[in-house]
Amino acid sequence: MEVHYRITRPIRLEARLTVEGFTVLLGESGAGKTTLLRALAGLLPAEGTPFTGLPPERRPVGYLPQDLGLFPHLRAWENVAFPLKDPPREARAKALRLLERVGLLEHAEKWPHQLSGGQRQRVALARALARGAELLLLDEPTSSLDPLTRTQVLAELVGLLRKEGLPTLAVSHDPMVAGLADRLAVLLDGRIAQEGPAQEVLAHPAESRVARLLGYANVFPVEVRDGGVWAGGVFLCLPLPPWARPGERAFLAVRAEEVLVVRPDRPRPGENTLQGSLQTLHPEGLGYRGRFQGALSLEILLPRHVQERLRLQPGQPLEVVLKPRYLHLMPR
Repeated sequence: MEVHYRITRPIRLEARLTVEGFTVLLGESGAGKTTLLRALAGLLPAEGTPFTGLPPERRPVGYLPQDLGLFPHLRAWENVAFPLKDPPREARAKALRLLERVGLLEHAEKWPHQLSGGQRQRVALARALARGAELLLLDEPTSSLDPLTRTQVLAELVGLLRKEGLPTLAVSHDPMVAGLADRLAVLLDGRIAQEGPAQEVLAHPAESRVARLLGYANVFPVEVRDGGVWAGGVFLCLPLPPWARPGERAFLAVRAEEVLVVRPDRPRPGENTLQGSLQTLHPEGLGYRGRFQGALSLEILLPRHVQERLRLQPGQPLEVVLKPRYLHLMPR
């Protein structure tokens, strides 16, 4: 589905993107992501396609706001049956069949407050299916989920959406959500700065701000040289894209988890090896996040098993390796 909307208030933006499978629109808070969803649902004045001129009640859209919009005084099956125009008995039977499709038949009699965040999402999905939605709109789908289980719960929801074949546009500022996408678009300055298959966008951000939104922790200016770049007083080898010419200024990006740490007692001199020290190190979930300081200042993210093997401590000498295939160059 091709989406092209122009909005002038409450924020000015123009968004042109393709919704295919589970599509994620990534952007900072206040960028206009929710505004776009509300416009698509017919809740805000806007120009564009699809659904031009249709009132909200006639748009084949399922809109799941951050609070999911479930009626607290209705049971799960009653929420699903709400948009149905059938007689009560038939509406209940259809609602139960829809709850069975989303794996919630046994919870049909529960009130929304008795359901988990993921279960409430499925009830809202079943209600969207009851409306005959041709497009599902999700606003910050991780906001109502338990932080400990959000990845698994959202992955299960995305799997269900793919099984149903319902095109979905989810808006978020969370790179984790982007990692589950089939297609990914990035919203900057009221425009789509980059769009394409998710893996392509994640691996090849078009500009430095896109890279930061996608979770690249290390983004710094460089100068292009033959066969690589000059960065912070050191030369780094990497394959140069066709646009890069010696002498040009650019940005280089590398993910924290792709900065490879070398054992201090087993130095590995060679291509793109930097010497320095470990400035900070602290637990983050089951991993460890730290700061390497050398010719470049780099954020690093270590899996638990690596830290258990290396036993790194702040203040100790350290070497890191920046493998060319993990370095991404962008125009400045």
